[in-house]
Amino acid sequence: MAFSFQDMVEEARLSAQALIDYGEHFFNPTVRLGVTGLSRAGKTVFITALIHGLTRGGRFPVFDAYASGRIARAHLAPQPDDAVPRFAYESHLRALVEERHWPSSTVDISELRLVIDYQRSNGADRTLTLDIVDYPGEWLLDLPLLQKSFEQWSAESLALSREAPRAHLASEWHAHLATLRPEAREDEQATLTAAKLFTDYLRACRDERFAMSLLPPGRFLMPGNLAGSPALTFAPLDVPIGGQAPEGSLWAMMVRRFEAYKDVVVRPFFRDHFARLDRQIVLADALSAFNSGPEALHDLEAALAGILDCFNIGRSTILSSLFRPRIDRILFAATKADHLHHSSHDRLEAVLRRAVSGAVARAENTGAAIDVVALAAVRATREAQVAHGRDKLPSILGTPAAGESAGGEFFDGNTEVATFPGDLPLDPEPLFNGNDAFRGLSTLAAEKSDFRFLRFRPPKLEREGTNEPTLPHIRLDRALQFLIGDKLA
Repeated sequence: MAFSFQDMVEEARLSAQALIDYGEHFFNPTVRLGVTGLSRAGKTVFITALIHGLTRGGRFPVFDAYASGRIARAHLAPQPDDAVPRFAYESHLRALVEERHWPSSTVDISELRLVIDYQRSNGADRTLTLDIVDYPGEWLLDLPLLQKSFEQWSAESLALSREAPRAHLASEWHAHLATLRPEAREDEQATLTAAKLFTDYLRACRDERFAMSLLPPGRFLMPGNLAGSPALTFAPLDVPIGGQAPEGSLWAMMVRRFEAYKDVVVRPFFRDHFARLDRQIVLADALSAFNSGPEALHDLEAALAGILDCFNIGRSTILSSLFRPRIDRILFAATKADHLHHSSHDRLEAVLRRAVSGAVARAENTGAAIDVVALAAVRATREAQVAHGRDKLPSILGTPAAGESAGGEFFDGNTEVATFPGDLPLDPEPLFNGNDAFRGLSTLAAEKSDFRFLRFRPPKLEREGTNEPTLPHIRLDRALQFLIGDKLA
């Protein structure tokens, strides 16, 4: 698509903001860390555990500055952006520790500022300001819309909706779509119906049975204060790419609202938040894809590739800091590693590495550092050996959430059980070979699926005297070392 005047204006705004940020941070080094992931990946838990571990004390042997005792203090400070909601750290921590339930999912952007006083390796005392920006991954998948016409987006959305298992979920929307004539006069009621059915289809795709990840526009699933607005009332039409919408037609109405969505939702997010990030972690719930089936895993692969393509990545320099900041470190994290025995943690990591391999290959010459890790920001299980005949199975102990079931048994949310989660394959490649690579909930009952990972409650933590309990984790320190370790050297 040609570089438009609007694009030039946006670039000028970004450069001006970069100059302002550079001036503010010259004497006060600051890192803006973006934390995102698709629904239920664990963004809120990750941020809560990170802040708690640094401010109240954690076990981080791989995080060099912390393990060597060079971090003197970490504390919260007022955030820089008054118009952005504050990340509700205290209530999220209370939910985890006292109420033992997982915090609610991210539905809007929020941020928090953490100030770290530390000693450099050469003995000099320094301060690093870490601005943590939490935002839904679904918003990130909207960024490619900026480079697409309504007709191109419609064609791509329709093609995707005609593949299994989406086709069945889209049947009502497809039936209504067949009744629409794009060249006919604009019709508000027909548009409202189309938008509702399209949104219902997207919501059905996100159900845990199917666990689809590639579901733009993101605000259709989390509209917030834009619910019912024209900017969120449109849907794809079966129109030719490069076609011209007749004035006053239904087609022209959809085009107008699609462009309004980009102006009202996508561009402000890109300009005010996303384009200012320095570091990024992308959380992915690969285990939900295993539960669902091969189609969900392929969809996750496509979504992660789309996410990586969005980043303005490359080695950060003084020049880029002045005119257009670059993200110079990106970490992809497979969450819920505690749902597996430790013998499968590296295998889970290998699955995610395979899922992002194509996108990483395209970005390898940019100068950015990209890595993959399997982690659990808060570990909900312990490990055990369970006798099974003459064998001992490597199992995990935890409290399944109320309503979870396995082998015909339903759990009440209070009983701790030992489960054998199964082993992930040593070689992840066969998992990506076709839609019959393994069996999941999208086509079979739970007891016939090849993988079935339960949802566990947060762990019951014991306090040591008056001290707050330490949150157990898996490889959170490795994530911290990659994301900010070099800034604390």
